[in-house]
Amino acid sequence: MIRVVLVDDQALFRAGIRMLVASQPDLEVVGEAGDGREALDVVARTRPDVVLMDIRMPVMDGLTATAEILSGPQPPRVVMLTTFDLDEAAARAIRQGASGFLLKDADPEFLLAAIRTVHAGSSVIAAAATRELFEHFAEAPKPVPPRYAELTDREREIFALAARGLSNAEIAAREFLSEATVKTHISRILTKLALRDRVQLVVFAFEHGLA
Repeated sequence: MIRVVLVDDQALFRAGIRMLVASQPDLEVVGEAGDGREALDVVARTRPDVVLMDIRMPVMDGLTATAEILSGPQPPRVVMLTTFDLDEAAARAIRQGASGFLLKDADPEFLLAAIRTVHAGSSVIAAAATRELFEHFAEAPKPVPPRYAELTDREREIFALAARGLSNAEIAAREFLSEATVKTHISRILTKLALRDRVQLVVFAFEHGLA
């Protein structure tokens, strides 16, 4: 069972998401909060697997709450909820370690799939959208860290394709590899670069001018 916490200042929106999540046999809502400060207490008390976090809320916004949640031991996955396709606040949250973002008007099936994907550790949520987001808010590239040099030539090829938002299946087809092999390469890349997931890989690529 995947344990979910909903954080949004609109009670009606929370109610809709709660009904949707509760309709699934493998998902359950274990807590809700109407602002970021309340979210900290709910997350500490319920220890969820995934947090759906609104960005703009009173008392404490979603960015501040996300930073605090992710600084703790064994933090949950956090997915930001936003009404804007290109949201600078969403980009900041992803830099802080959020596993991606979803538009509030996303298709219900996409939202459910996103929760499961994040929980599985893949965090492929809107990788292409994340790339577009960082292209829009690109800053001056930082120096490439020495650990990037530890990647093999093949791993750099896979890294470049993943940074463009391609899925494992798309990379496998393009490189004439099995999906299992691509998954292994991605896992090694994440380990060598000390990254948590695919979304963080995209962020790393953009921040260091590798995308």
